Amino acid sequence: MEEARQYTALMLRLLAMAGLIAGLALPAPVHAANHHAGYYYPAPEKIEQYRARTRTIPNVDRKRRIGFVTAMVNQDLSRAYAPEYAMFAKGTSAEKLIIVSVRPNQLNTIYRVRALLATLTSVARTLPALRELGIEEHLTFFDLLKMLGFKQIAVSDGESFTHQVKLR
Repeated sequence: MEEARQYTALMLRLLAMAGLIAGLALPAPVHAANHHAGYYYPAPEKIEQYRARTRTIPNVDRKRRIGFVTAMVNQDLSRAYAPEYAMFAKGTSAEKLIIVSVRPNQLNTIYRVRALLATLTSVARTLPALRELGIEEHLTFFDLLKMLGFKQIAVSDGESFTHQVKLR
């Protein structure tokens, strides 16, 4: 059903672009259960699936996810320069991590997003919890998010580009 809806929206867009449907305002496609798209970031054209190499920590909750994001944000705010992006958790259980650039022309390609995520992997590997377990060199930022119970991450330039990853 979702595919049919996306196909219909695509066909209407193509017809509108071809001038066959004049003056029809079409909303940006919003994926099911992705109501943050169109509000905090543009709807992603493609959604990646990542199979984590870890499981969610038992009894991890909304409070821990918000605490993690708050710690990451506070670390950015403590630097001598203004943060390059905003990071926050959304969803009923704060299970969706959203990162949006606050500067123009940043995080506007998949390569820049992947570079940021690689940097966040490096930061995550310095966390005492991972170091104590001796697994820091084997896990990515996505794996850490999965451990904390996050289900998706969206990274956007805040203008026209969004990369979204569902964590499984």
